[in-house]
Amino acid sequence: MTTMQDRLKDEMKQAMRDREKVRLGTIRLILAAIKQREVDERIVLDDQQVLIVLDKMQKQRRESIRQYRDASREDLVAVEEAEVLIIQEFLPQALTEEEISSMVKAAIADSSAGSIKDMGKVMAILKPAMQGRADMAVVSVKIKELLVGT
Repeated sequence: MTTMQDRLKDEMKQAMRDREKVRLGTIRLILAAIKQREVDERIVLDDQQVLIVLDKMQKQRRESIRQYRDASREDLVAVEEAEVLIIQEFLPQALTEEEISSMVKAAIADSSAGSIKDMGKVMAILKPAMQGRADMAVVSVKIKELLVGT
């Protein structure tokens, strides 16, 4: 069975053969981020931990896009958006609004959350299941809406 890192390396080689500069650069950034975390923590990342790295990179890109848009730098927005699309290829299929809603409702029920104070319990249940499949900021808003409504 191939690991995420093996797949990334294979995709990097293919991008080199196809002379896809943007794709190659983005995959190299991903591999560098993985290697940096491995060196810093003196571990070898498994696929789940690689997903966490990818999710973090995607979140950073989204934040950069927002800041570049605020500064009217559409040239830089285009670069970041291209990287987001490439990073998404390696993440699992994104959850739909309905799936997120049902998972949040189930987590609230499982944790017996009754108020906004219990949000941490709900997030602790959801984060491992949603890692790389949903924007946790959106999930957080959804949890707040449902907990305030109770």
